[in-house]
Amino acid sequence: MSNLAGKIGLVTGAGSGIGRATAIELARQGAAVTVTDIDESTAVETTKLIRADGGEALPVPVDITDEDAVRTAIERTVATYGGLDLAVNNAGLDSHNRQLDEMPLDEFEHVVHVNLSGTFLCMKYELPALRSRGGGAIVNIASAGGLHAIPAAPAYVAAKHGIVGLTKTAAVDYAPHQIRVNAVCPGPTHTPALERIAAGTDLIAIQEATIPLGRTATSEEAAAAAVWLCSNKASYVTGVALPVDGGRRA
Repeated sequence: MSNLAGKIGLVTGAGSGIGRATAIELARQGAAVTVTDIDESTAVETTKLIRADGGEALPVPVDITDEDAVRTAIERTVATYGGLDLAVNNAGLDSHNRQLDEMPLDEFEHVVHVNLSGTFLCMKYELPALRSRGGGAIVNIASAGGLHAIPAAPAYVAAKHGIVGLTKTAAVDYAPHQIRVNAVCPGPTHTPALERIAAGTDLIAIQEATIPLGRTATSEEAAAAAVWLCSNKASYVTGVALPVDGGRRA
């Protein structure tokens, strides 16, 4: 029997990168997965990949800053599959190449709103759904920037540190309900977002030179950590911010 057979999961930002890889691996492990993304077409594409591999998935377009949309996604999951056992909150927004005194307030607030407030809204509706099932697991995809500074990324780093704080607080508050809450903190990961940021620069090579393993991660490597934290193999792990960074933080 697969590791997550019979479980019901939800992944935000599942249209590409780490979110897509996580949704696919959850399904391979036997979970039915609600695949959410702000871009409905990419959510549908991830769903097709899962179904082609014999998995079960439901595409739902969600802007994680829209409380009604988040609530509806949880309600549709429960109505379709009967509940919610696992959630991976991956959706977010990059922000780089601007130091703090050069950043307009509205830009700072937007980055924090999407990354931190969006994760908060997802957890707000996921937690009661998990509690009604007698427990479960939430994994928030933070960043290495949730553990240390990234130059010229003040809003992003502040938001990702906030996600780690939300994770730890929820882990303590909801442990009596048998809900585990953890964060994955990927270092540089080869995703479409990184390719977009690095286009026309030597950024990826510069990053790889600082990583003991000598390369960026794949989306599947970051996803594997998230899926493990969702599983019963991590049944005594909660409140952790797990670096997946090739040894960079060490």
